[in-house]
Amino acid sequence: MLALGIDTSDGVSVALLDGEHVLARASGADPRRHSESLAPAVSFVLAEAGAAARDLEAVAVGTGPAPFTGLRVGLVTARSLARSLGIPALGVCALDALARQAFDAFGEGAQVLAVTDARRREVYCARYAAAGKDVERLTRPEVSTPAGLSERIGSDVVIVGRGARLYPDALPPADGAPEVVDAAVLARLAVHRATHGGELGLEPRYLRRPDVSLPAARKRAS
Repeated sequence: MLALGIDTSDGVSVALLDGEHVLARASGADPRRHSESLAPAVSFVLAEAGAAARDLEAVAVGTGPAPFTGLRVGLVTARSLARSLGIPALGVCALDALARQAFDAFGEGAQVLAVTDARRREVYCARYAAAGKDVERLTRPEVSTPAGLSERIGSDVVIVGRGARLYPDALPPADGAPEVVDAAVLARLAVHRATHGGELGLEPRYLRRPDVSLPAARKRAS
């Protein structure tokens, strides 16, 4: 299955996957430039692989957890592209993909705590065990303070993700730990779940309200 992977939970990550073979990748680290970076990244990976959008058989997209604006850019792009091509859009929790990257890197003997930046001095997190080519989520994705999360984890957990790099005193990351989601791994998980059964919903995981809110209505002078 030729699948395009898209993740905008942090910066922008895009990959084109044929089965388990990665044909092309592109990424951008700036978490404030999703709108400007995503379309060129998609065009680049297609051109790099010598493929056209009409060749795609599925679009996999990260569903967060992540801040509202960046996550929405990825989801809207994936849904629109899938609808225009008449192919499925497959949603994958970004923390699931990050955990799978950790198992790929370190082996499957220990549990993994995937931790990403939630801003406001908080992190998104979930705990995992390996499950063949997939992962088993042991805790639901949540928002936590680094200190609060640190109090609830033991010493037998491999901690990965950019949230750990930002707060190493509370959440010491494993040496060489992956920091951001690789869209190729996310797409690989999506294809596996599409074939073998698994969660593929497109419901975004914001986990809290957007940072921006509408102003209150003006009070009428009496």
